[in-house]
Amino acid sequence: MAEIIAALLDFLFPPHCPLCHAYVESRGGWCPKCLQQALQFHRLPLSVPMQAVLADAWALGVYRGSLRDLIRHLKYQRKRSNLPYIETLLRSAEGEMLLQKMLASIDLAVPVPLYPAKEKQRGFNQTELIFGSFLSRQHIPLARCLLRIRPTKPMYELNERERAANLQGAFAVTETAQLVGKNILLLDDIFTSGATAGECARVLKMAGARSVSVLVLASDHR
Repeated sequence: MAEIIAALLDFLFPPHCPLCHAYVESRGGWCPKCLQQALQFHRLPLSVPMQAVLADAWALGVYRGSLRDLIRHLKYQRKRSNLPYIETLLRSAEGEMLLQKMLASIDLAVPVPLYPAKEKQRGFNQTELIFGSFLSRQHIPLARCLLRIRPTKPMYELNERERAANLQGAFAVTETAQLVGKNILLLDDIFTSGATAGECARVLKMAGARSVSVLVLASDHR
């Protein structure tokens, strides 16, 4: 029955590439050119202060011009139909040798948390939706070890000093978290200034984590 429904949907609403909108073979598919444009696995530059708490940071793709609309529509319009496109990109990235090398030492993945009221309003933490299946295939457990204990302002409105003040005291480790000696993979949807990742990593390290590396879906930092 599910196959019949899928075939009917493909007939009524033919699948298309999320960027150029050319027709593709299956739902969630990309045309080769656009997938190559979006999927650009790259290391993120870290400032000296961030290097004190982050072992490494990587992005799977670029944000502007490719993944921006997929991420924004998922977050702000609750458009879960974008997830198959993201899943296709993640599967395509799994063959990256440097990615596999980083993942080989990871004990636990931790998503950057939302403030509870925001997560309730949105209905999900988009980072968990983005990386859930990917982590299962890598046999890496996902744990909600971090809490956002107070609301924060949108980071894009703030300068560097304001971002630091905005995040101070915003995160805490859960009472049941067991992080001592663990190599943690901190996950987020995007990486802009790195202020959020840096503060989360600082809290995780204070709780005993051996190392914290970052993996995000998209970033324009090089």
